[in-house]
Amino acid sequence: MAALHDLSALDQAGAVRRREVSPSELVEHYLDRIATWSDTVGAYVTVTAELAREQARQAERTLRETDVDDLPPLLGVPIAIKDLTDVAGIRCTLGSAAFADRVATVDAHVVTLLRKAGTVMLGKSNAAEFGAPCYTEPDVAPPARTPWDLTRSAGGSSGGAGAAVAAGLAPFAQGNDGGGSVRIPASVCGLVGLKVSRGRVSNGPVSGDVSGLAWHGPLTRTVRDAAAWLDATALPMPGDPHWAPPLPAGESFLAAVDREPGQLRIARYADPVIVDDAVDPSCLAAYDDTTKLLLELGHRVDDVAAPTGGGVVPAFETVWSVLSTLTPVPAANEAKLRPLTRWLRERGGRVTGHEYALGIATLQAAARRILLDFAEYDAVLTPTLAMVPVAVGALRDDADPARDFDNQKRFTPFTSVANMTGQPAITLPLGATPAGLPIGVMLAGRPAGEAGLLALAGQLEAARPWFDRHPECW
Repeated sequence: MAALHDLSALDQAGAVRRREVSPSELVEHYLDRIATWSDTVGAYVTVTAELAREQARQAERTLRETDVDDLPPLLGVPIAIKDLTDVAGIRCTLGSAAFADRVATVDAHVVTLLRKAGTVMLGKSNAAEFGAPCYTEPDVAPPARTPWDLTRSAGGSSGGAGAAVAAGLAPFAQGNDGGGSVRIPASVCGLVGLKVSRGRVSNGPVSGDVSGLAWHGPLTRTVRDAAAWLDATALPMPGDPHWAPPLPAGESFLAAVDREPGQLRIARYADPVIVDDAVDPSCLAAYDDTTKLLLELGHRVDDVAAPTGGGVVPAFETVWSVLSTLTPVPAANEAKLRPLTRWLRERGGRVTGHEYALGIATLQAAARRILLDFAEYDAVLTPTLAMVPVAVGALRDDADPARDFDNQKRFTPFTSVANMTGQPAITLPLGATPAGLPIGVMLAGRPAGEAGLLALAGQLEAARPWFDRHPECW
């Protein structure tokens, strides 16, 4: 057998079922690696070693006492949970020194479902403060770095999740994505990152995102692992404000990966949506290479204009700034917030109810227009990012948060469209710089169309496998 951390999450699940490895062996293997490498790459904020060991022992009892056909699908497989997501009794800092000692009192619904599926939690992965920036450099942990080049950022806001999976400190990880926060770190860390459809995975029970932009999603090394994660978590809870239609009875997202997608009609554009700026030639080369691969696979690819206009960018910024105010911060702790967070909260605090409602209405109108314009297409291809992985600190500007925010827009001008429209979107590690740094390419699917999107992603992975590509030192 290969080194345990070289196995995919589903390979580990299969090895556990066949009694080739025990959940406790998996946990100890990852805890040893975390102790060695976590601070180097900024992967974890809190390591839950004793909880992981207890959950592994429980998984072993389940394995002994349950018929193999009735075992949870991911029994004994370790996972990292983002430090914006509550796990009862475990510290959850929200990426902020203002909440360094906060302990969650309830489980997020997604955590409940992942536990029911048999996963074992290794710890809480490093996250950007309140999930706001697209880099992960909080005051509660070392900066998250891509294991492909430790001078460069792992992105954000799920940067710790990306660093953990890419460095072999977890087989897969949970993140969340309100403007690209799963896909950005997946792209710079050479991973698969899935932004799910609006309402596909519940944000309950205590989420304060009233915009419909942000949703939980996986960072994985394979498309099949992403699909298995989705099968485990795509179950709404009562009271959810958004519901995506379930798959037909008997179908699964994992099975969809192995399904022939058929000949698809795919739109493509590479003009940045939210800024007027150049895209790095390496990102464009990956986008063009993926286009050629799609054509070789028999799909039709049409060049189209990027969606623009309608006051979308200022509306999105208005909504984003208001969302930053939804976390109550004790007055005594406001000074502990990062300059960018304080700037966003001050900006959001000046927004009137009318302005916020108008911002939401503008985004909804734009989403309808975009979806109608692209209705004839099965998928939309773009670069994931406009830049190759950037140096740690390159985007951040504590002295000028407005400039910081503009830097982020230039880095990631493509990802937020799918958050606005509610479409599923996936980044795949199909490109690389001349120096070998990973570059993601993004595909957005039809609304609630994860099954079709995963089938296409699975076809691309089979045609150009990336699973065996690793950072040299890991």
